[in-house]
Amino acid sequence: MRILERIGNRVIRDLSYVGGLTIQFAQGMRAIPHVLPIGGKPRRWQTAMRQMMAIGVDALPIIALMSISVGFILAMQIGSELRRWGALQYVMDTVAIGFTREIGPLLTALAVSGRSGSAFSAEIGSMVVTNEIDALRTMAIDPIEFVLTPKYIAAMIVIPCLTVMSNAFGILAGWAFMYITTKIGLSMYLDYIYNSIDMRDVFSGLLKSLIFATIIVQVGCREGFRVKGGADAVGRSATSAVVRSTLLVILADAFFTAIFYLVRRD
Repeated sequence: MRILERIGNRVIRDLSYVGGLTIQFAQGMRAIPHVLPIGGKPRRWQTAMRQMMAIGVDALPIIALMSISVGFILAMQIGSELRRWGALQYVMDTVAIGFTREIGPLLTALAVSGRSGSAFSAEIGSMVVTNEIDALRTMAIDPIEFVLTPKYIAAMIVIPCLTVMSNAFGILAGWAFMYITTKIGLSMYLDYIYNSIDMRDVFSGLLKSLIFATIIVQVGCREGFRVKGGADAVGRSATSAVVRSTLLVILADAFFTAIFYLVRRD
């Protein structure tokens, strides 16, 4: 009975967490008009612009390095096998399609989750510990509108842009491998890539990036709002935000990849 009780309690906690995320997401969506540059509050949009810099511009170097490394490694591993069959040209197809469909959005989401997801949780958790969130409610300011929504709008704008940059860096890394092995020129390589990529691959990757952005922001902020205790609780919330958002991103990636596979097959 203890095992069943533990399983039941865990299921109830998980469902309660998902319900809290859903309510928080709905509240954030209702607050979006107050943050937009036209018709919204100017200071909220300024906060969103600062978040775009923190989430997007500051993360570009690490995402570029990760994409170049993964793209070159992927090309080398595939090329070592395809070389045996005289099919080295298919390395270009694999790298291009793999990054636009899968690797680019996933790498970007993992990097942003580690950088910004933990920062969201730590920032909001510190505000909870120091009673700043209660002070906002006392002044009739919605904490969701003030804290979460600018982050969400910023993430929805910059994470797809970072995904495009990740795709570009990964594909260029594939060209570096092909140039070393076959001396193929960049213009010829890009022409081959252009003919091998379907726009559905690009759109599916960008759609995934929007879903991943929603998960990262909502989970990071949710963990911050749930902080109870002192400074050690803030650290635990930041760790939990990274773990939960990473897990949910991977599960969402598997789910939507299966859906896109079934749609393409039909």
